[in-house]
Amino acid sequence: MFFRNLTLFRFSPAVADDLKRLDEALAEHRLRPCGPLEMFTKGFVPPVGRGEHEPLTHTVKHCTLLTVGGEDKLLPAAVINDELHRKVQKIAEEEGRKVGGRERKRIKEDLLTELLPRAFVRNSRMSAYVDRKHGWLVLDTSSRKSAENALTQIREALGSFPAVPLAPEEGPRVLMTDWLSTGNLPAGLTLGDECELRDPATATGAIARCRRQDLDAEEVKEHLRNGKQVFMLGLTFDDRISFVLGEDLIVRKLKFLDVVMDELGDSQQDAQAELDAGFALLTLELERLLGKLEEWFGLPRPADS
Repeated sequence: MFFRNLTLFRFSPAVADDLKRLDEALAEHRLRPCGPLEMFTKGFVPPVGRGEHEPLTHTVKHCTLLTVGGEDKLLPAAVINDELHRKVQKIAEEEGRKVGGRERKRIKEDLLTELLPRAFVRNSRMSAYVDRKHGWLVLDTSSRKSAENALTQIREALGSFPAVPLAPEEGPRVLMTDWLSTGNLPAGLTLGDECELRDPATATGAIARCRRQDLDAEEVKEHLRNGKQVFMLGLTFDDRISFVLGEDLIVRKLKFLDVVMDELGDSQQDAQAELDAGFALLTLELERLLGKLEEWFGLPRPADS
C-alpha cells in the first residue's frame, strides 16, 4: 500500500469538483486482456482484489486511490530478426533469388501475426491517488514517462483532466545546494546520508554520488566549494519519512519510518479494512510532506480559469 516514489502534478479546485465522477468514468476504461494480435492494452484495475466487478477506486475522506494497469506482449526484436533471417536465407537457398525490401517487410508482418498469439504477457500496475482538497495527483513512480502515460489514461477516461507539472518559484537545485552547504534546513527537515552533486557548467561535468555518507563531511563541502550543485539530496522529515529529493522534485526511495509503521499496527484485518487503514495513514503523512514541499519551493495550486 505504501508508495515508494512520488511524481506529482497539480490541479485547480474546479478540476477537483469534476473528479467526483472518477469511479463512473474509469468503469468504461477497465483493463481488458491483450488480444491475440495486440502488442499491449492499457486500462484501470481494482486497487484491491482481482474480480472484474471490484470497484476501480477507493476513497478515504478527500483522497481517491486508483490503479493504472497494463498488459504488454514480450516479443523481443532479436527473436523476430532471427526468424526473419532464417526465412530469407531459406528462400535464397531453395529459390536461388534475393529477397527484396518490400518482400522482407511482408515476411516480417507475417511473422508478427504468427508469433504474437504465442508471446508471453507482462502485467504492470501503478498506484496513484488524487487529493481533491489540496489539488494533488500523486503517482507511485520515479519515471516521468510512466507518469505521463498514466496521466494520459486518466485524461482519456475523464475526457479532460488539466493536471499540470510542478512549477516551482524557488529553484530546487539552488535551494538544496544551500541546505547542504550551510546546514540551514527548514524546521523538521534533516539531512540523510545520500546525495548527488554535479557541475552544472557543462553537460559532461563531473558527478559525485555519495551513499551512506555523512553529508556534513569535509569532502562533501569541498565538492560544493568547487562549484558542484545538488541534483539529489537525501532527507528525513519529522523523523517519520525518509526520501531522496531530486532537482526535478520527484521523490525517490520514499520510506515510512518505524514510528509511522507502529501506528498502523499489525492486527489481522480483512483486505478492505487493511486498505482503509493503510491508505488513510499514507495520505495523512503525505499531506503534511506535500504541504511543506509547496511551502519550501513555492508550488502554487493552479487557479480556476
